Amino acid sequence: MTSPMNSRHQLLPVASGRQVRDALRALMSPHGLLAAGAATMLLAGNIAALVGPPVLGSIVDRVVEGADEDALITPVLILLLSTLAAAVGTALGTSLIAQLGEAMLARLRERVVERALHVPIGLVERAGTGDLVARVSGDVSVVSTSVREAFPAVLGAGLTIGLTVVGLGVLDWRFALAALCAAPIQALTLRWYLRASGPVYASERAAEGELSQTLYDSIDGASTVRAFRLQEPHLTAAAAGSEGVVRIALRAANLRTWFFGWLNLAEFVGMTAILVAGFLLVRADAVTVGMATAAALYFHRLFDPINTLLALFDDVQSSVPALARLVGVAEMPLSSERIEAAAPADASMALEGVSHAYDAGHEVLHGVDLRIAPREHISLVGASGAGKTTVAKLLIGAIEPTEGHVCVGDVPATAIAPEALRRTVAMVSQETHVFAGTLADDLRLARPEASDAALRESLTAVGALGWVEALPAGLDTPVGSGGHMPTSTQAQQIALARLLLADRPVVILDEATAEAGSAGARTLEAAATTVIEGRTSVVIAHRLSQAVEADRIVVMDAGRIVEAGTHDQLVASGGAYARLWTAWASARE
Repeated sequence: MTSPMNSRHQLLPVASGRQVRDALRALMSPHGLLAAGAATMLLAGNIAALVGPPVLGSIVDRVVEGADEDALITPVLILLLSTLAAAVGTALGTSLIAQLGEAMLARLRERVVERALHVPIGLVERAGTGDLVARVSGDVSVVSTSVREAFPAVLGAGLTIGLTVVGLGVLDWRFALAALCAAPIQALTLRWYLRASGPVYASERAAEGELSQTLYDSIDGASTVRAFRLQEPHLTAAAAGSEGVVRIALRAANLRTWFFGWLNLAEFVGMTAILVAGFLLVRADAVTVGMATAAALYFHRLFDPINTLLALFDDVQSSVPALARLVGVAEMPLSSERIEAAAPADASMALEGVSHAYDAGHEVLHGVDLRIAPREHISLVGASGAGKTTVAKLLIGAIEPTEGHVCVGDVPATAIAPEALRRTVAMVSQETHVFAGTLADDLRLARPEASDAALRESLTAVGALGWVEALPAGLDTPVGSGGHMPTSTQAQQIALARLLLADRPVVILDEATAEAGSAGARTLEAAATTVIEGRTSVVIAHRLSQAVEADRIVVMDAGRIVEAGTHDQLVASGGAYARLWTAWASARE
C-alpha cells in the first residue's frame, strides 16, 4: 500500500467544455420528441401566466370606475382559468424536462461505468480508486440534483423572464425600460460570480476526489497501516485533505453571500423604477391605474424567476465541473495503441528487458527477462516489495512497462485488443469481491450461459460444493451485500470457481490463499492446484509450500530476478531461495 505522503495519483481526465457540449448533444439526440414536448408545455404555461397581471389591472380599473359586481365576474373567471392553465402547463413541462434529464443522466452513468470497466486497469490504478468512486458517487449526485431541480427551473425561469418583459412592453414600452434598470446590476453580478466561482467549484470537486482517494487508501489498507504504525501520517493526510475541502467550501459560501446580496439590491432598484414610472405615467394620463398595477405585478412576477435563474447558476456552476469529470471518464480512450487482433497463437508468455516505474525516477522493476512456456507452472517468490505483483499486472495487461516488451504467444501485448487479451489471461488476487445477487448469478459472471451442472462442477473442483449446498437456497442463495457474506476462504473459492468457468489458457494467481487461515489455506492450495492444471500459470506464492511443486521457481529481489530453477535445485544451490525456505520451514516447526 502506498503511504499518503508519497502517493502521486494521476487523476482521471476531465473533459473540456467542447467535449461536454458534444456529449450533451449526443445524449439528447435520441430524445428530441420529449424535449419538444417539454418546451411546448412550458411555453404554454408561461403564456397562460401572462394573462394574470393585465386581468387584475382591468379589475382595478373597473373598481376605480365604480363598476358593479357583475362586471367583475368575467375577468375573475378568466383569471382562474389562466392560473389553472399556467399551473398545469408548468407542471407537465417541468415533469417532462426532468424525465429528459434523467434519461440523459442514466445513459451517461451507463457510459461511465462501461468505460471504467473496459479501460486498462492501470489507468484506474494510477488515478486511484477513490477518484473513480468520487465520480460515480459524488459527481453523479451533484449532476443528478441539477437534472431533477436546477435544469427544469432554469428553463422555466428563462421563459418566464423573456415573456414577462414582452408583456411589460405591450403595456407600455416605458415600463419595460424601467424594469431594465435592474439588468446592469444583475448582469455585472452574474458575470463576476461566474468568473469567480467556476475555478472554486472545479477545485472543490478535485479536492473531494483527492480526499476520497486518501480515505480509501487508509481504510482499504487499514491492517497494513496498523502493522507498520502509520496511523499518524494517514490521519494527518486525511485531516489536511478535509481542511482543504472545507477551506474551498467556505470560499464558495462567501461568494454566494455576496452574489445574493447584489441580487437583492437589483430587485429593489427595479421595483423602485417601475413604481416611479407608473406614478409619472398615471399622473400624465398616459396609462390607467390598472395598467400601472399590472406593470408592478409583472415586475414582481419577475422576482422569483430572476432570482431562481441567477441563484441556480450556483447549482449549474457546481454541476458543470462534476459533469466534466463524468464525461472525462465516459470519453476515455480504451487504448490508443492496441488494435483488434485474434487471440495469441499459444499460451506462452514473456517479459523481455522489462522495467517499470509507477512514478518517474522510481523504478520497481529493472531489466526483467522471463519466458514462460505453454502449460508451464511458474512460482514467483520473494520478499514483500520485490516486484512480484507488478510482474503479475504486466502479464495481464493492467499496466504497460516503462521499458521493454510483454509478449503473449510471441505477440506483443500492446498489439492485442483488450478483449482478446482477456480471453487469454485471467487473474485472481487476494482481494476478491462477491457481487450482490444470487450465488449462481455471481458465478455466471465468468460464463453467462453456464448450466447449474457446470456451476456445481466448478464448485466441486475448488472444494466449495459442500458449504454451498448447506446454504438456505443453495445456488439461489443471495450473497454479498444484503445476503450471505462468505468467509475469506469461501470468497476465494468463489473467485477460483469463476476462474474455472472462464476457462482461460493462462492463469495468474497473486497470493490467492494469503487471507485464509491454515485450514483454509490447505483448502485453497488444493483448489489452486486444480485451477492451474493444464494451463500456463504464474503463482505468486505467499506460502512456500505452493512453490515446491512448480515446474520452475523464480526468485525476485528488489525488482530483479536473482534465481530460477526447481525447488530441489534452488535449495541445493544455497542461495536466496534456500534462505527463504529455511526461514519458512523453521517458522512452521
